[in-house]
Amino acid sequence: MRRMIMVVVATVGLLVPVVALSVMEDVKAHQSCTYCGMDREKFAHSRVLIEYEDGTSTGLCSIRCAAVELANALDKTPKSIKVGDFGSKDLIEAEKASWVIGGTKQGVMTRQAKWAFAQKADAERFMKENGGRLASFDEVMKAAYEDLSQDTKMIREKRKMKRMQMEKK
Repeated sequence: MRRMIMVVVATVGLLVPVVALSVMEDVKAHQSCTYCGMDREKFAHSRVLIEYEDGTSTGLCSIRCAAVELANALDKTPKSIKVGDFGSKDLIEAEKASWVIGGTKQGVMTRQAKWAFAQKADAERFMKENGGRLASFDEVMKAAYEDLSQDTKMIREKRKMKRMQMEKK
């Protein structure tokens, strides 16, 4: 019995790193966001991977940067858009995700947070703790485009402050 338990534990121990590696393959291919340079592994919970019909792909840190990419790549047709599940950090289909817009948790590259969840129950649990409202992918993209001007201004101001702090040192 002990031997069997040890075999099971050893097998699971060997599989966990393999699963972790396959989960983050997109981060190896696209380590930083195409637009802002943010570390996609650090922001695995909000990252986006867009794969186009022409075989190219783009890795982004957030739905905000994905909105910029999609606006800039008008002549390319997305084959799939995947986003990081807020809890597990696994990539999930953006259109099938349960989304939460808003709430008290600070968003990535935006004032109005937009989070994806593989399970609606997880999104509802998140809303109980942090507020926000359920939304579809189309609503999230509309909000991302509507927020873009204010978000860009916010990012510029933060980067200006950071540069000023660096110059003081």
